[in-house]
Amino acid sequence: MRLARTADAIDTLVDRIGQLSALAVAALVVVMAGNVLLRYGFSLGSVWAQELEWHLMSPIALIGAAYALRHGEHVRVDVLYAGFSERNKARVDLLAGLAGLAVCALVIQLSWRYVLQSWGQDEGSANPGGIPYRYVLKAFIPAGFALLALQFVAETLRSLSRLR
Repeated sequence: MRLARTADAIDTLVDRIGQLSALAVAALVVVMAGNVLLRYGFSLGSVWAQELEWHLMSPIALIGAAYALRHGEHVRVDVLYAGFSERNKARVDLLAGLAGLAVCALVIQLSWRYVLQSWGQDEGSANPGGIPYRYVLKAFIPAGFALLALQFVAETLRSLSRLR
């Protein structure tokens, strides 16, 4: 029971943070529509606005991954999984959760120095008029994978609870 409550608390947190991903999607639509309107309607363009398009993809993908896992929208071979018994589904989910945690830990470890290096250099866009503070964008890599790892913890706890 305690495992399920902890998993539910993590789910709530991932849902709330995942809503930021939805806001980033809405912002991306507005920015892209504005860029198209300015470019083709008025022959105007902005490097900053064009870079903002792909900068918004970072939170969409990296925060959205945990949200997708939370809601079962991730990739899984459902053709095989659907035929498994509930106990075997729990076992598969447990193994997937542990494997996911290992991958997340590896990505966080490998990306942390990358972000710190960018921050130390105060990295910004190489393009004139581009977006500064590129390390903020790069920080979504370990942050997104930490959130994904947290959701894998919830999935693992839920699997353990089902196996009990």
